[in-house]
Amino acid sequence: MVAQKAARQTLTLREITVDIAAVKKSYRAWAPIYDLTFGALTRIGRRHVVAHINTRSGRVLEIGVGTGLALRHYAAHLEVTGIDISPEMLARAREKVAAGGLAQVVKIAEMDARTLDFPDGYFDTVVAMFLVSVVPEPERVLAEMARVCKPGGEVLIVNHFARDRGMLSRIERFFAPFANLLGWHSDFPMARVLGDPRLETAEIRAFPPLGIFTFLRKRRLA
Repeated sequence: MVAQKAARQTLTLREITVDIAAVKKSYRAWAPIYDLTFGALTRIGRRHVVAHINTRSGRVLEIGVGTGLALRHYAAHLEVTGIDISPEMLARAREKVAAGGLAQVVKIAEMDARTLDFPDGYFDTVVAMFLVSVVPEPERVLAEMARVCKPGGEVLIVNHFARDRGMLSRIERFFAPFANLLGWHSDFPMARVLGDPRLETAEIRAFPPLGIFTFLRKRRLA
């Protein structure tokens, strides 16, 4: 039984892949309606994460900034940079920055999260909201998040992670084959973002609605 379970977990880790071209195509389609659909579903979780970031100081990097739904909620004392792979999403984020006069947002850029164009230890806080089950090679993304975070800084992740059992687990497995169409993986295992030795997990907490999303707070080791 244990061997069978381990084999299933290994197979899951091997099979979960996302094509970057498919992601960009998917979010090109999602961009006009994102705020009213998935953006609405994730609003509460996003607010909780930003409220935590606002207790901190210094430079913040938001990876997968999307249409910029979180940007107006960052406190004025922060210096926020947002990056995303989708130019259509970023266009809407820039509109929000201009319309809201968001002086705390210092840069919005198109960038692949697997190869961040920032020096080591540049940010005090690095956050990825609802991103890690969307990107190809999430381990590389986590490694880059750790690299650009200062020692003593925080790497924050909020995402939906796969359940081991129950009705939700069956629903996740049903939608898994449609990952490239949906633009995200419904059965993404948390193990894929727990392995970087430069990061220690300081907190794991369920977020509303209904505990669908999980908040991971990691501390960058010296």
